[in-house]
Amino acid sequence: MLWIQYRPTWTCMAKAQVRPPFEIADRHVLAGQHLQVQVPIARLVSGTPVGLPLTVVHGSEGGPTIWISAAVHGDELNGVEIIRRVLNSVTARSLAGTLIAVPIVNMYGFNAGTRELPDGRDLNRSFPGSGRGSMAAQVAHFMMKEVVSRCSAGIDIHTGSANRTNLPQIRADLDDPATQQMAKNFGVPIAIHARKRRGSLRQAATEAGVTALVFEGGEANRFDRASIEVGASGILRCMGELSMIQRQPGSAASTLTSRKTRWTRAQRSGMLHLDVELGDRVTKGDVVAELYDPFGKRQSRIKARNSGLLIGHTQSALVNQGEAVVHIADLEPEPDRSPAPEV
Repeated sequence: MLWIQYRPTWTCMAKAQVRPPFEIADRHVLAGQHLQVQVPIARLVSGTPVGLPLTVVHGSEGGPTIWISAAVHGDELNGVEIIRRVLNSVTARSLAGTLIAVPIVNMYGFNAGTRELPDGRDLNRSFPGSGRGSMAAQVAHFMMKEVVSRCSAGIDIHTGSANRTNLPQIRADLDDPATQQMAKNFGVPIAIHARKRRGSLRQAATEAGVTALVFEGGEANRFDRASIEVGASGILRCMGELSMIQRQPGSAASTLTSRKTRWTRAQRSGMLHLDVELGDRVTKGDVVAELYDPFGKRQSRIKARNSGLLIGHTQSALVNQGEAVVHIADLEPEPDRSPAPEV
C-alpha cells in the first residue's frame, strides 16, 4: 500500500475548517484546493470511456459560485483557450467563492471536430436534458445537475458557426437588472438583448434562477486572439465585480446595446469581396460587399439592410443567392454623457 504524507500549513487548515468542502460528482474539494477531474459520462461504441473534464477552484474564503463553459458546440475552440487563461489567473488561496470550469462540454463533438454529437443532435438545443434521454439529453442533464444547479451565475462561451465570424459580444436578457449589470461589467463592444432559445444552456440556466450570459467571439475551428483576450479579461472583470478576486485594473470599455439584429443576404451568386470589417458602423444603403463572376465581371453590389454595428460576417469567398453575408445590429441611443448646464 502506498502512503502519501501531506502536511498542510496551519493557515490552510484553519481556512479549510471554516469553509466546508465543495461537493460535485461524488468528489469533495477542500477549501483552498484546485481540483481537476474527469467525470465518466458514457462509452464509445469501441468501449472507450468518455468523461466530462471539470476544474473546480474552491476558494479559501466564502463567496458566490459561478461556472464558465465552452465547446457546447464541439468545433468552437476559442472558449477552451479562454478558460485556460482564466484558470491560470486564479488561485484557490486568493479566491473568494467557487469557480467551476467546464472547457469541453460536448466532448464527443470536440474529439471528432464536429459541431454536433454523433447522433447529429445540437447539444445547445437539448437542455435541460434527461437522465434517460438521447446522448445529448444525458450530457445536458449532467451539466444542469452537477454544475448549473450549484451556481448563482454562469458564462457560456461560443463562436460564430458555418464559416461565420463574430465580433466579441454578449447575448443576454438585458431586461433583467442583474444580467444587464453583469453584461456591462464584461466590457465587450456590444451587448445584445437576445430572446432565449428553446433548449439552450442559457435558457435552462435562466429558468433555474441563475444569471447567465453567452459570450460570442471569433469563428469555429480556430483561435481568434482578439476574441480570446476580450473573453478572458471580461470573465476576470466579472469575477472582480463579484468580489471573488481583486478587481481588474482600469474600467470596462463602454458597451453599446442592441435589441434587434439583421442579416443582409446576397441577391445573386458569385465570388465575394467584403468592403467592411467587424466593428464598423454602417448606414442603411451602404455598399458592404460586391459579387464577381470567375472572369472578374461584377455581378452586383450588396447594400446594408439597416444602419448599425457590423457584428458578424461570412468567411466564405463563394456565396450563393440568398446566403447571409453581413450581420448588423441596430444600436440603441447612447446615454447623454455631456456635463449638466451650469445653474
